[in-house]
Amino acid sequence: SSVAYDRQAKRGLVACPRCGSTEITKALMAPNVKNSGEKRRRTRIAATSEPAPASDTALSPPQTTHASMPTSRKEFIKLMEKVRDHVEKNAEYVGPRFAEEARKIHYEETPARGIYGEATREEVKELGEEGIEVYPIPALPKDKN
Repeated sequence: SSVAYDRQAKRGLVACPRCGSTEITKALMAPNVKNSGEKRRRTRIAATSEPAPASDTALSPPQTTHASMPTSRKEFIKLMEKVRDHVEKNAEYVGPRFAEEARKIHYEETPARGIYGEATREEVKELGEEGIEVYPIPALPKDKN
């Protein structure tokens, strides 16, 4: 909090982690306040009811060191496009009913299948609390064009 910072700074307890200087000042910052449009913002999410078949190596995690990770933004975007294309081709789009459908699958009220759709952050949090694993699907630059 601002008050705690002021107390600690006065006592010389606030220091730069890089150089150790205690000549630290606060900068004017905008608070993290959500506007009404952000409260129910939906994020595209995917859930799978069963693990992918072992023969599906296109999306298998790399078995090598981190040196094999994408080295450029372009390579990373291509990899994310591949992931998203795989989900869209192999799962059912349920749109804003994602949380409802994920629960039905989890509680065996409907046949198990891969699904994707949109969910609010609150819905994603609730699904996690219920033990329902979900994963965000990345928004890509082409989505904004």
